[in-house]
Amino acid sequence: MSQISDFILKQVSSSVSGVEIPSNIKSQVLSGLSDSILGSLTQTAAKSGGVEQIKSLLTGATSAASSPITKLAGNLFSSNVVKNLGLDSKLSSKLSSLIPSVLGNLSGIIKDRDGDGDVDLNDIILSLKGGNSNGGSILGAATSILSGILKK
Repeated sequence: MSQISDFILKQVSSSVSGVEIPSNIKSQVLSGLSDSILGSLTQTAAKSGGVEQIKSLLTGATSAASSPITKLAGNLFSSNVVKNLGLDSKLSSKLSSLIPSVLGNLSGIIKDRDGDGDVDLNDIILSLKGGNSNGGSILGAATSILSGILKK
């Protein structure tokens, strides 16, 4: 799960490069954006039909701008970060507008990595981890990620 979190944080960090964030709260803002995006993915995965929504987003079948995952990430960011840090509306708006971009950067990275002819959960895991299939590692990756998502 930490590899996915690191990947999202890297995407967030590169996306905010043009936004002036006060240095005393910058790490909290970056973590908050990352946590909101990861939180929306994990909450979506835990609900019925959620994995299909994630697959649709990450394969580019659904645009990030219109995805309910993006909307949820924005809501999480507003309620958990904007309010807690007391960000002004201008900065809050700029930061929230980055969420579709970050999620859009995640789309299109998912490919058929396990060679079974389709894009499925294994491929999502492998793409986010940056690896290829080699049997047991998929099971380990899936177990790690899904137990984090399902909090088991």
